[in-house]
Amino acid sequence: MTRVGTVHHGTMPDLAPMICRQRLVVEGTCPTPITDTAIRAYLVGLSEVADMSVLLEPVTHRSERYGWAGWVHWEASGAHLYAWDTPLLFFSVDIYTCKPVDAEEVVDFTRRFFQAERIVAKVC
Repeated sequence: MTRVGTVHHGTMPDLAPMICRQRLVVEGTCPTPITDTAIRAYLVGLSEVADMSVLLEPVTHRSERYGWAGWVHWEASGAHLYAWDTPLLFFSVDIYTCKPVDAEEVVDFTRRFFQAERIVAKVC
């Protein structure tokens, strides 16, 4: 039996198997800095590729310490993007959905959009 507050490293019990949940993390390096305009355009395009209904248009924010970040709210959850300029040009996209998403299509779109030099992804 799992106690309340138990932290699992690796696999954890599925407490709601009747609810579809998909997590996808996509990370990569790119040849140019990612701007707030690019983040918004990426999140709009990602919404189309993932066939998600947008409830709140993408918003962005810049941290002087960490760089740009953006978020889009979907009817079936949402996605965050984080972009670094230093110590290297790097991005990380966190996607959480309550309906299935084709991970290969998302990774291919992300690779093309950012002209990613290296890209990795994990379905969680």
